[in-house]
Amino acid sequence: MKLSPAALAVAVVVFTGSGVGAQELASRLFLAADRDRDRGLTRAELEATLESWAGVASDAFPEAVESALPRLPQNQTPKPEDVAAMVAALPDKAPAKPRAPRRVLVLGRAAGYVHSSIPLAARTIEEMGKKTGAWSTTITYDAADINEKNLAQYDAIFLASTTGEFLDDPKDAAATAARRKALLDFVRGGKGLAGIHAASDSYHRDAPAPGAPRPSFGAGATLAKTLVAQGDKDGDGRLTQPELRAVADAWYDKLDPEKAGRVDQSGFPERFKAVLPPPAPSSPQLLGPTGFPVQARATQLGPDTQVGTWPEFNRIIGGFFKFHWNDGQTITVKIDEPDHPLNAPFKGHTPFRIVDETYTLGRDTYSRTNLRVLTSIDYAAMSAEDKAKEQYPRPDGDYALSWIRHEGKGRFFYEAHGHNEKVYANQTLLAHLLYGMQYVLGDLPADDRPSR
Repeated sequence: MKLSPAALAVAVVVFTGSGVGAQELASRLFLAADRDRDRGLTRAELEATLESWAGVASDAFPEAVESALPRLPQNQTPKPEDVAAMVAALPDKAPAKPRAPRRVLVLGRAAGYVHSSIPLAARTIEEMGKKTGAWSTTITYDAADINEKNLAQYDAIFLASTTGEFLDDPKDAAATAARRKALLDFVRGGKGLAGIHAASDSYHRDAPAPGAPRPSFGAGATLAKTLVAQGDKDGDGRLTQPELRAVADAWYDKLDPEKAGRVDQSGFPERFKAVLPPPAPSSPQLLGPTGFPVQARATQLGPDTQVGTWPEFNRIIGGFFKFHWNDGQTITVKIDEPDHPLNAPFKGHTPFRIVDETYTLGRDTYSRTNLRVLTSIDYAAMSAEDKAKEQYPRPDGDYALSWIRHEGKGRFFYEAHGHNEKVYANQTLLAHLLYGMQYVLGDLPADDRPSR
């Protein structure tokens, strides 16, 4: 389903608080149902949309609904106040003189969870290169820009919290294969790749137990659950065309109480609240001293079940996301190699502590035999209560935060923090990022042999 830029632009509504999921669902459903693209929804359009999902097996229904709902376009504009704070914290000069004019391509496309800090991360790389003179920057949110011809003009790619299968086109296997090959050839041929935070939350999935239903998430799963609850009158787990038409008619009566025969796009999200069941009452979240919700202790311990879905990328990036301590958690950062050139920014700033969402990696996907670890979580400094928040903790207590590695003739750098916009105003972390970028560009030599 291809949408015009105008239709997409009108669909974007910014919301905060507990209603974000409902508003996203309403916006995506409207785009799917407004078949003539006139920014108004008729009863016939809603009926036709819901009826198109008739007969889908119950285990595949959430996925089918999710795939039918157009994704909303990503925000590409950081908040001015965040940009101002970031620019004020940028290093004044680069540690190494560029050996040649350098160009960096920033990719901000997220195919999974979309972090609000993505546009700020992209702008950080742009402003950092501009201020230090170390590189020039092009920012894109289009995975199609990862192709052999376009990449020839760049020296490094920066992945700004890309998530999911961020390079793939689910409707074009040839395009997906070409993009993946272009990225691998780019790095292995001698260029650089860097990633921040959710760049490690890509190309992996949970492996369900044999016979277990496929997990379903997101707006599609919410809509599918609502449709089944309201429409599956005979309880067979499969919705028929008449059942779905009945749901569509009941919904439209609530959406259009004036009997106007048309619901405008601007008013649809608010009206759609009458369709969804009221949220279950919940207790107020307990806030910690930093003002963020307190994270619950883990209740289960056991082996990891995640598997990578693109082995070459999984190996290059060094592992994939499994768990995070919530934003607001204070982490003491251990400087694994104080004398390593990329760790120079931490001198005089230890112990270094940061408050952010902090990732851990799957137990079997991260190893120091594959990476040169620069910084990690000082696990010994973490309280027993905070350790107990993690499902499936590593027995060795080894949680890397930043690292480098070589791949063929190329270089890779990763920094795990970067979830919260406030991180991009941290002078020490920005300097560490600068040094990592100059390493991947080939201007700052550094020992990238594995730590073990």
